[in-house]
Amino acid sequence: MRELGGCMGPIWPSYFKDCASVIFVVDSADTAQISSSCIQLLSVLSAEPLRAASVLILFNKSDVPCTMSITEMKSLFRMDDIVASAPQPMALLEVSARSGRGLQEVLSWLDSTTAK
Repeated sequence: MRELGGCMGPIWPSYFKDCASVIFVVDSADTAQISSSCIQLLSVLSAEPLRAASVLILFNKSDVPCTMSITEMKSLFRMDDIVASAPQPMALLEVSARSGRGLQEVLSWLDSTTAK
């Protein structure tokens, strides 16, 4: 498992070779970075070594009062279009790292993708 922050985007492809799954975390409270996050997600999804990787997209900070709703986030990302055109199996969750909301679903997703 590797954690690669957004500022490390240019070196992400060097870690894709043996990757079986990807967890992509979006800060739902940082509206200034939404377009950048979407571009990074599209870059990850279009990487040839990740064509068969399972992808989990987490919309984090659901506990913050100023966060966008999952509906707004999906609309801004055009998630329906992305899911329809991406070759990877994809799941989306609204979570809160602070409160733990969604953690069980993330663990279940990990369990189901690593069991294959």
